[in-house]
Amino acid sequence: MSVQALPGDGSAARAGFGQRVAAALGRHGHLCVGLDPSAATLAAWGLPDTADSLARFSDRMIEASAGRCGFIKPQAAFYERLGPAGLAVLGQVLVTAHQAGLISLVDVKRGDIGSTMDGYAAAYLADGAPWQADAITLSPYLGFGSLRGVIDLALAGGRGVFVLALTSNPDGATVQGALRPDGLTVGQDILAQAGQVNALSPGLGSVGVVVGATLGALPPVTSQLLNQLGGPILAPGLGAQGASPADLKALFGDSYAQVIAPASRALAKLGPDLTTLRDGVASLQELLAI
Repeated sequence: MSVQALPGDGSAARAGFGQRVAAALGRHGHLCVGLDPSAATLAAWGLPDTADSLARFSDRMIEASAGRCGFIKPQAAFYERLGPAGLAVLGQVLVTAHQAGLISLVDVKRGDIGSTMDGYAAAYLADGAPWQADAITLSPYLGFGSLRGVIDLALAGGRGVFVLALTSNPDGATVQGALRPDGLTVGQDILAQAGQVNALSPGLGSVGVVVGATLGALPPVTSQLLNQLGGPILAPGLGAQGASPADLKALFGDSYAQVIAPASRALAKLGPDLTTLRDGVASLQELLAI
């Protein structure tokens, strides 16, 4: 399988990422289908752990999602683990998702400085990039300012980013909950800085944040900052990780309208039958509706 570049449509004619997210949320709803083709998931589908199986799994999940949700989220690690062949599949997955009308959010969690970060940006967010995506996830823990070049490239090309802010893994709070001299936690400061970038754009901005769906409750300051974010919220944790649609609605309150809710294992376990997968996507989409 060869990597193909997406059709070049020119950044000037391309709608902003935030605008496209808002349209997809309105048209399809909150669900984002996650692609996490681990060896165990492939085995459950009766597939060997090969690059060809990655492609077969991904194509089936995209086929089940097209027209039923607006977003697809490949986890890059599950493609990278099979080396060049797996990375070639990832490139083709992004082409196929684009052709199916899905907004692609590649979960790569990149975070570095200077020319290294520029290289990551060029790999995923530049026109004609090898793994051209609509958005990628970023880690801000070398400073939010270290992401500026990536954000600028994304915005210039009508693409977006999702910055890790408040993750629900047990060790996340050690860093994200640390108190700054200004009274905000580190995670809250990330929300505030993302909101400042989005304030420069009309409508829904293109700098999203990642906030775990299984956090349980948010402090009032955090809820206020999310309401002021002006951008999309990627909220992993639905399904296998323990969060329900009702949990997401309760956690995010007034900002739920901006939430994109990924589900991967909860849907993958329904495969490989296409009809069952499609029914599962439609059912979960309905449960997530406001």
